[in-house]
Amino acid sequence: MNQRQAFPGDFFSSAGLNRQHVFTLDALPAETLAPLNRQAGEQQLILLGHAGRRLWECVQTAGQGGEDPIDDYTSAAVDRCFAEFLPENHYRILYPGPAMIGLQALGKLAGWHHPSPFMIGVDRQWGSWFAYRAVVLSDTAFSPTTPVDRNKPENTSPCLDCIARPCISACPAGATGEHFQLEACSNERLRPGSACALGCLARQACPAGSTHRYSEAQIRHSYAKSLKILENWQRMR
Repeated sequence: MNQRQAFPGDFFSSAGLNRQHVFTLDALPAETLAPLNRQAGEQQLILLGHAGRRLWECVQTAGQGGEDPIDDYTSAAVDRCFAEFLPENHYRILYPGPAMIGLQALGKLAGWHHPSPFMIGVDRQWGSWFAYRAVVLSDTAFSPTTPVDRNKPENTSPCLDCIARPCISACPAGATGEHFQLEACSNERLRPGSACALGCLARQACPAGSTHRYSEAQIRHSYAKSLKILENWQRMR
């Protein structure tokens, strides 16, 4: 397939998946490509994410239920997109799914974020209020996306201008800082009565992108899922 195809960006944006990046598989670093288990005919990787509150609103409007409504909604949106706009193309959804995908590595290649004292990536527009939602391998022929130039003033880290660093003082575990203390964070979240169990106080204190902060319902949903993972991990230690 030599002729370039039009990427259905408007479809994904209207579905709440407003962060999109197309990689050519042959251009990916070997360490990123290896875990993907590339199959015959697959030429591209589509990375989808969401930023702000739009995706959660779409999930609620769709009446998506189940244990993982966001994941189920996202997978259904990808299926619908290929069925409606790309019926002759083959695709494979790796994430959501059981495969171990380096989402942060892909996000770094796309230029989506800078590191933050509370481990979650940040940028000037969205702050930390974004997430990875899907990784799709396909035989499509879209034009590859140009990574965000993080050296441009409008794209540099918001942490560079932040003197007060409220995220550090807001963390009751002392986990935030130049070197994030994952164990301290985990222990605090697992502590009975912890205010961090269903929402990161450091993240919520960050002023970057505050106008895009998730609703309380979305925050509770996301952190309840990660808390369950932490609880299972603790039981298995």
